[in-house]
Amino acid sequence: MNTVLVTGASGLIGNSLVRKLESRHRVLAMSRQRPDGEGFTYIRGDFTCWEDLSQLDAYEIDGAVHLAAVTGGCIEREGILVNVEGSRVLMQYLASRGSGKIVLASSIAATGFQNTDFVPDRLPITEQHPCYDRDGYGVSKYLMEEMSRYISRQKPELDILNIRLSTAGTNTEPPKGIRSHGPWCLGGPTYMVVDDAVRLFAMAVEAPLRAGCRILNGVADRWWSSVPTAEQLRHWWGDKVDVSFYEKPGNEYANAFDSNRIKEELGFEARKTLDILAEVQG
Repeated sequence: MNTVLVTGASGLIGNSLVRKLESRHRVLAMSRQRPDGEGFTYIRGDFTCWEDLSQLDAYEIDGAVHLAAVTGGCIEREGILVNVEGSRVLMQYLASRGSGKIVLASSIAATGFQNTDFVPDRLPITEQHPCYDRDGYGVSKYLMEEMSRYISRQKPELDILNIRLSTAGTNTEPPKGIRSHGPWCLGGPTYMVVDDAVRLFAMAVEAPLRAGCRILNGVADRWWSSVPTAEQLRHWWGDKVDVSFYEKPGNEYANAFDSNRIKEELGFEARKTLDILAEVQG
């Protein structure tokens, strides 16, 4: 792949992703603030604005990683305008320019776990789980995915990959003990070290082209906690959920979200996250 566009290039993941990709590709870094470093072409602009996107007209964009978004806690209107309509604008622009691959940063919040009334239909949670969101952010990511399916029907030759990313950050100390039940309760135990998230998006955009639209849970295999998964889930939901999967040998610390599809398609495993967890959990 020759030229890769990264939106949200000045963010936590975007900054590192630009640096990772720039040695192998021509990188167009689009954001409102300039990312750190050199070795890339900076495009100051808003991905939701067709006029700003026109700054990219001079480049042949082979693939894109769309990280820019409003995040959890946004108001419903902002989530819909930016994450759904804005992403539609970007995808249509890229499709009209002949880009082959679009990688979208979705979220495991598309299931709607942010509310205390959320109870998963089944465990582990797969990519087919319904959206039960009540706060606006999760449904905005779910609708972005639906918009990508819509565009895929218009342009079936496009390779569109939605990565439902877990919480990502720089913390390297997994918490100990039972966590209380509250909003976003699944966000903490599904945490992944940001280095793994950066590697995941690099793998996704560099993977061979595959026509069609897919959704993959971007999570680590193991649970970011010293407490076995079944014990934590029972504390939250009691007998409302079936935790038998986590009682099988080898699954005691497995993630609440299924990671099989991302391993099958991209060969991704969150190695740094798993190394840290291995030291804590044995």
